[in-house]
Amino acid sequence: YFGQYAEEIDSAKPSASIQALSEMARDSKVYLVGGSIPELEKSTGDLFNTCTVWSPEGEMVAKHRKMHLFDIDIPGKIVFKESEVLKPGHTLTEFSTPWGKFGVAICYDMRFPEVAMVAARKGCVGMIYPGAFNQTTGPLHWELLLRARAADNQIFAAACSPALDKEATYHAWGHSTIVDPYARVVGTTAEAEDIVYGTLDLDLVDEVRKSVPVSSQRRFDIYPDVAA
Repeated sequence: YFGQYAEEIDSAKPSASIQALSEMARDSKVYLVGGSIPELEKSTGDLFNTCTVWSPEGEMVAKHRKMHLFDIDIPGKIVFKESEVLKPGHTLTEFSTPWGKFGVAICYDMRFPEVAMVAARKGCVGMIYPGAFNQTTGPLHWELLLRARAADNQIFAAACSPALDKEATYHAWGHSTIVDPYARVVGTTAEAEDIVYGTLDLDLVDEVRKSVPVSSQRRFDIYPDVAA
């Protein structure tokens, strides 16, 4: 389906999804992390899983291409090979707001702690992950990984998932979730369509880092700094 629904993102004439996301951000006067869509790079014919971020003025302020492709084989449960269709992105992504910087990554990127580590050490106060874990990996790791990324880096971590559609060929886990810098779940839901609300108290970032000062206790004389 990726090729069938792929859209150009950087073209002069905005595609339907890009126009809709821009209008929603502008009309609502919010920063909007627009999930992800299949992106076509027309010059090469390559396809990417891409997330765009929009300002309250409706301007695109960031674009993230999923870096780690979901190639897994869990015997007797699920086989999925994104690399058969998609190309990986090659850059880390962050965007600035009046409240601080946020990193963006997509779904399987969440499993790679280096992404959030680099974002946090470059001053991000949170990571946002559009994602669609399945009914096997979701119960096992969705909340666990979000809390781990928050705890490791003492930042907020949020993930938004599609709701479960039993008529679809892919069954998403749902459970969109927000986690604070103490790794506490401050907002979540189940598998049905819903909205999760959360207040990001940025004072918590400073509070937890003063209480448990791992950022000043790291031993880069023993192991490398991935953000260097």
